[in-house]
Amino acid sequence: MQTNFTAEQLRDPDTASSNQVLRTCVHCGFCTATCPTFLLLGDELDSPRGRIYLIKDMLEANRPATPDVVTHIDRCLSCLSCMTTCPSGVHYMHLVDHARSYIEQTYRRPLFDRVLRAMLATVLPRPALFRLALIAARLARPFGRLIPERRLRAMLDLAPARVAAPSALAGPRVHRAQAERRGRVVLLAGCAQQVLAPQINDATIRLLTRLGVEVVVPPGAGCCGSLTHHMGRHADAMASARANIAAWHNEIAGEGLDAIIVNASGCGTTVKDYGFMFRSEPEPWRGQAETVSGLACDISEYLTRIGYAPTRPGHRLTVAYHSACSLQHGQQVTTEPKALLQRAGFTVVEPAEAHICCGSAGTYNMLQPEIATRLRARKLGNLRATGADVIAAGNIGCITQLAGDGTPIVHTVELLDWMAGGPRPAALADMAEDA
Repeated sequence: MQTNFTAEQLRDPDTASSNQVLRTCVHCGFCTATCPTFLLLGDELDSPRGRIYLIKDMLEANRPATPDVVTHIDRCLSCLSCMTTCPSGVHYMHLVDHARSYIEQTYRRPLFDRVLRAMLATVLPRPALFRLALIAARLARPFGRLIPERRLRAMLDLAPARVAAPSALAGPRVHRAQAERRGRVVLLAGCAQQVLAPQINDATIRLLTRLGVEVVVPPGAGCCGSLTHHMGRHADAMASARANIAAWHNEIAGEGLDAIIVNASGCGTTVKDYGFMFRSEPEPWRGQAETVSGLACDISEYLTRIGYAPTRPGHRLTVAYHSACSLQHGQQVTTEPKALLQRAGFTVVEPAEAHICCGSAGTYNMLQPEIATRLRARKLGNLRATGADVIAAGNIGCITQLAGDGTPIVHTVELLDWMAGGPRPAALADMAEDA
């Protein structure tokens, strides 16, 4: 694609990066075949190719974002299926992230939108505030039908009926290896996940320490920044990333680390991109961010690396593996989770349209509830058709989005921990012991 940025515009590193991305696009349209919003809406402007044209025109003209541009960019899930499909290697993620930041800087949203987005950006990354918000949502649920604003209703629908108690393993500490130490890792404890599903971190810590890996949750680390990053709030995202880099670098410079473990794939995609996010920052930030990105890996990647093996006999459960977009498209991690589940003794099946997003996408299911609801129904229909006993996924957003349909859904690591000596996942408590 030909671009016409001025020399002055290209002095901005974000514009220079977007220029390179735009020039890679050859207009082929392969991306339209796998874009969820194009499949649902049939509008070229709701496809990656259409959005690329909108972004190019906006950035080249150096003009404020218009309501029409904002509408179509907001509808993008950032599922990154287009990146997997693209034969030219267009790095759409960096382009749309730049567009969102540009929109945040140049476009004044309606008052309610500004308040809603500010609330999400303030509450979700802070576990204590998020816990209070979930308690309030539980009290408000009986009155949900009286609320005219659809996005507020969507938030209430997503809130769990019961807020889990804080885990006894939560908080900064060192979890010592239970066997001879064979590795030392940092675990990203995250933000929303440790409130919505603290059992995921618990299973991760139990499994790794049982396998001889020391797990460190250092003070100062918190939200990875992806929630605010994908809302275009660049300064907030960089502040979160900076806190994590500082906390993790202390561990790297101290006893050293073999890996930075992430068990929420949406977070993992962002942490692996810290090097790019800090590419224009002064040292030592740039170098430390690159080191962190190089050490970051999904829990399934690390378990594969160290040779996970079950200790219980094979199980008769059939597991439908839901491949989170951020894992399969954002990180290109596709075979490891399925191979681990099979090694653990489960029968693993995949649904049709496994490459299509479930509609969670961070805050998307709260900000775009109509599209998210349609994608959820489509995904659940495909998962039900597998006839599986349980659904496994590697991302808390997907788990929250797909819960409540009758088939239990758990994180992959919960099943792996169970088959390697850990407790039976609570979501499977109602199943017969020999099921």
